[in-house]
Amino acid sequence: MNPNELRTVTVTRYITPLREGGSLPALAEADDDFKYVLKFKGAGHGGKALIAELLGGEIARALGFKVPELVFANLHEAFGRTEGDEEIQDLLKASQGLNLALHFLSGAINFDPVVTKVDPLLASKIVWLDAFITNVDRSYRNTNMLIWHKELWLIDHGASFYFHHSWTNMEKSAKTPFNLIKDHVLLPQASKLEEVNRECKAILTEEKIRNIVNLIPVEWLEWEGAEESPEEIRETYARFLLIRLENSEVFIKEAKNAR
Repeated sequence: MNPNELRTVTVTRYITPLREGGSLPALAEADDDFKYVLKFKGAGHGGKALIAELLGGEIARALGFKVPELVFANLHEAFGRTEGDEEIQDLLKASQGLNLALHFLSGAINFDPVVTKVDPLLASKIVWLDAFITNVDRSYRNTNMLIWHKELWLIDHGASFYFHHSWTNMEKSAKTPFNLIKDHVLLPQASKLEEVNRECKAILTEEKIRNIVNLIPVEWLEWEGAEESPEEIRETYARFLLIRLENSEVFIKEAKNAR
């Protein structure tokens, strides 16, 4: 059994959409009586956004960050038939089957870089993570971090791994310096990048990376028009991460120059 195994829940109640925009995540309740932030495979970038969310979140957890529990969330065929909003009803219909959900941190507040100072080691580690997974979405405009019980939590990694939207020349993509790191909200504090580079590379063994990649459900990998099998697509993600890890000095140098 994969030690990273995720629980699977069944969504029982759609409570409310969480924000405007293409992906329309929702607050929902599941059959374990917990509330979740539900991400739909029928939204925006579909399964690829869920893959990025899953890989990014579990890599962050492996590195020791606080990340809300991720679970697979089943949406049954009959779910949402009574939903009055047509757009939401279409979204629910397109998302039947397996989706992804994050445990809802009730009472959490958005991270504000003006109010909360992050120490250089933690800031460096978060910058390293986002450069590694090519996460374009941890800027001043959208920090995608929460403060919950006075601790920093990382959320929303669905904009990572942007190479998979074009799915061409993976090896070249894996070796890119990731110049968008210049917009990272924590870059000014990230003065210990060399130190965390050594630490993170030691933690992320090939076995650990492959265990995380193997969590991707087959139904998220059955891409329309794809020539590769789900197993071959999984292997491409694993190779992307392993090549990127091997060439981490490329993105470390970029981040240091951007500072």
